[in-house]
Order: sequence, then C-alpha cells, then structure tokens
Amino acid sequence: MEKDKLDELSFEDALNQLESIVKELESGRTKLDDAVNAYEKAMKLKQLCETKLKSAQLKIEKLDINSSDEVKSSEFEVPEN
Repeated sequence: MEKDKLDELSFEDALNQLESIVKELESGRTKLDDAVNAYEKAMKLKQLCETKLKSAQLKIEKLDINSSDEVKSSEFEVPEN
C-alpha cells in the first residue's frame, strides 16, 4: 500500500486491517513472501495507528470545575497500567 493511501485511512480502518493481517499471519497459511509483505504492511499500519492516537491525545484536555464553578483546563494524562 502506498504511503499516501495509508495516510488516508481512519484509525478504525487501519486497526481493522492490522487485525486482519495478524489473524492471517497467526493462521500459518501464508506463504513466506506474502507473510513478509504482510508483516511490512502491518508495521506501517501499527505506526499509523500510534501516530493517530498520539495526535488525538494531544487534542484532549481535562476540564476541572472547582467549588467556585470556575473551569480550569489541563493536559489530560493517560494512566499507565
């Protein structure tokens, strides 16, 4: 898949394609050359998903309302497991 077309995918579409590739590779039915190509595509899709997630995370702000009904925004931090 060309980089231009890859960049046009939504997060959900990229994730669905990535999941399909992983299932196919896990099945063991893929020829070696096809598996290598699928793996390379999967890595590009993984990077795209990570980039889109990071971009979304940067756009999210946490809004807090204090006892005086004042609204304060701060960076939203995703808790690590």
